[in-house]
Amino acid sequence: MSRLGISIVAPAHEEAESLPELVRSVGNAFLAFDAWEMIVVDDGSRDNTAGVLAGLQSEHSRLRVVRHLNNRGQSAAICTGADAARYDWLGFLDADGQNDPADLAKLYSEMLEAGDTAPGMIMGHRRKRKDGWLTRLSSRIANSVRAGLLRDRTPDTGCSLKILARDDFLALPRFDHMHRFLPALLLRRGLQTVSRPVAHYPRRAGRSKYGLGNRLWVGIADLLGVWWLSRRRFRPGTSEEIRHDD
Repeated sequence: MSRLGISIVAPAHEEAESLPELVRSVGNAFLAFDAWEMIVVDDGSRDNTAGVLAGLQSEHSRLRVVRHLNNRGQSAAICTGADAARYDWLGFLDADGQNDPADLAKLYSEMLEAGDTAPGMIMGHRRKRKDGWLTRLSSRIANSVRAGLLRDRTPDTGCSLKILARDDFLALPRFDHMHRFLPALLLRRGLQTVSRPVAHYPRRAGRSKYGLGNRLWVGIADLLGVWWLSRRRFRPGTSEEIRHDD
């Protein structure tokens, strides 16, 4: 049973060196909030991620850990985290230390302050990225192709910083790489998304799991599938109950 608050989900694949600082930073960023938890999904790591997380759990009571026995990818990891979440809101961020948890807290505050006028999702837009040139190039190409086909009005769908209602996320279709298409999938349900500028930092440890091959070409089939779904969404309408009185 979910309740008012936020579950912060961080997929982690072989991020043992980055996790201590990440967990500490999330704790500091959400000090002002009473109801929150952090769920790290260990996505089949073969380094010491499991051991590091076990030690961190003894120090941080709000930290929960879920583990995939095999590497299943980022989309599967955020779905696992969402399923395990105890709160009404979901917040997503990377475990590599390139996102600032303080930005996630700001997005969450904005969502709460909006109340009934809140969009379906508030997400980050990394305007000054600190990745290598190949990562920036592949991301720029992928964003251009996606935006041109789906028209989801999202400048940086690859930014992991996102806030949305858990119920809305659970209602979405699940497939590999779905995390790249959350704006389009929500738009299909009649929900709007907005983007806000956020910080981005160089990776201090570990290595990137993405490049040109798995950022653009691998997602082509999924992109076409989401485009097909978007063109066949149900349109909202009106209905009435017909009663036959005896």
